[in-house]
Amino acid sequence: MVIRPMAHNLDKTDRKILEILQKDGSLSNLELADMIALSPSPCSRRVKMLEEAGYFKGNVTLLHPDAIGVNVHVFIQVTLGHQVKKQLQHFEETVSAWPEVMECYLMAGDFDYLIRVALPDLVAYQHFLDDKLTQYEGIASIKSSFSLKQVQYKTEMPLDHLTDE
Repeated sequence: MVIRPMAHNLDKTDRKILEILQKDGSLSNLELADMIALSPSPCSRRVKMLEEAGYFKGNVTLLHPDAIGVNVHVFIQVTLGHQVKKQLQHFEETVSAWPEVMECYLMAGDFDYLIRVALPDLVAYQHFLDDKLTQYEGIASIKSSFSLKQVQYKTEMPLDHLTDE
């Protein structure tokens, strides 16, 4: 389901709420209200309006990969033999069910999908390839690239385009 929030209705306060909650979704309403200089009731109403309008995708706790022993990050380019809607949907449903798959994008260009997997080690990656990815019928090619170092990672989306003020 694609949600298209009405960005043109946001003011500076709404944008500030979105910026703050992207950085720390665990803030209480009182803490958030203090940070944006609003009383708690109007702050709560604004957050509820933003939530109902579809601006929030979820509220999660991000785990540090090193702390849980997930140190191998692989970007995999997948090309399917046939790019028909039914096959694309089936592939997307299949890879979405694999816990190692952190991201999967349908691409335009030289390959069909870009997948990012997170695993504890190279042995786990080999098992992922042998037991899952290469078992999927219809894949024409697989190309893997291993991350040597994470230079930038963030979960905050850019918001500068939301308000004219």
